[in-house]
Amino acid sequence: MHSKTNPNSGCFRRTAMTSHNTHMHQPYTPLLEDLTPAGLRVVTNRVAHVESVTIGIWINAGSREDPPGKQGLAHFLEHAVFKGAGTRDYLQVGRCIEEVGGYIDAWTTKENTCIYIRCLAPHLHLACNLLADLVCNPTFPEDEIQKEKEVVAEEVAGINDSPEELIFDQFDELAFPDHTIGPAILGTEESVASITTHDLRQFMQQYYTADNMLLVAIGNIEHDAMMAAVAASFASVRQGSANGRHRRIFTPENYRPFNREEERSTFQAQLLYGTAAPRHNKDFYPLLLLNTILGSGMSSRVNIELREKAPLAYSAYTSLTLFDDLTLFNIYAGTDNENIPQARMIIEHLLDCQTLCAISEAELASAKSRLMGAMIMGMEKMSRRMSRAARDLLYFGRLISLEEKTDMLMQVTPADIAAAATGLFGTTIHASLVHLAEGDE
Repeated sequence: MHSKTNPNSGCFRRTAMTSHNTHMHQPYTPLLEDLTPAGLRVVTNRVAHVESVTIGIWINAGSREDPPGKQGLAHFLEHAVFKGAGTRDYLQVGRCIEEVGGYIDAWTTKENTCIYIRCLAPHLHLACNLLADLVCNPTFPEDEIQKEKEVVAEEVAGINDSPEELIFDQFDELAFPDHTIGPAILGTEESVASITTHDLRQFMQQYYTADNMLLVAIGNIEHDAMMAAVAASFASVRQGSANGRHRRIFTPENYRPFNREEERSTFQAQLLYGTAAPRHNKDFYPLLLLNTILGSGMSSRVNIELREKAPLAYSAYTSLTLFDDLTLFNIYAGTDNENIPQARMIIEHLLDCQTLCAISEAELASAKSRLMGAMIMGMEKMSRRMSRAARDLLYFGRLISLEEKTDMLMQVTPADIAAAATGLFGTTIHASLVHLAEGDE
């Protein structure tokens, strides 16, 4: 993330983006972008018909930034800040916002961390103050940190007891054995146990800085009032430099195709295919549509072939993960051991470049309608709207209006999808991981 103004200038700089999409009954209000005097980037979007405000503070750091031997640090830090911040102890952190009818939550991905609050608009200042304390003034009481390690250990155990989540984590570890994109976001019980308060503070000093964070506020707010509240609450936000941050860049050599089958203590076999390739912005919208055609919804090819026609699976879908520097595509299916060979054959046919490139205008038009509908209806959920604005800035470095997104989707042709599919599947070997159900005959 790059600042657009001098952090010491003492003034805000505003840019605006309005969507006047012809597919809407009325235009959406503009996304406004500013920079506080302390250098924190802020995006607001007024939604007059709601009574609430959703505020998220985004840190451009996730498990990719975990140091060697400290896997799970970024995620554990997200937990640890809730153990005490500013003058509030671990009970008061949650209670102060819940007592006024709001709620607070957080998550960590491989590249980002987000802490967000949704509350009624009159409690805007309380929400800003609490978020600022969490990312600027956590207390890290040692006894509470040790207890939280036990909580995260249970979270890790929960993943290990969830076959569908576990196979995705293991796939990444096998596909990227020597890259920071590979390890699980939560880390392991052992790596989390080794984390110290010094590790937490060092990570915050490096990544929880004004130039590496973004605040997005959506709802019944006025931009100037929001900027004043953020500027006051985050006046003492840490200053930092990108020179102290290092994200290991992905190269094609970091992806290692593999084929593995192993038994697991489950009642159902899990099958996961996938491939990875470097990021290319020109493929962004074609790949979104390809993912929709292949594995999103009841009309998708994966659902029709593996569930409706065969039928081999209850749950079958694709996922497209867009990292800063690579694209990861997966196909998942849960089935019986005896169905694995047939499921493999169907998936490999679906991933064949000739099959992927055979997309009709009608199939593409249907995918565009589904994806556009999901985008527009997603605007009705404030947390979704908040996340989209943040991810646009973090991924593309700029705000993108809904109008521009839908226009870009409409311009995609079958040839564009064929080119993107060839780039993703025609130049790399896909990997596969099967967890056979132990004792299933």
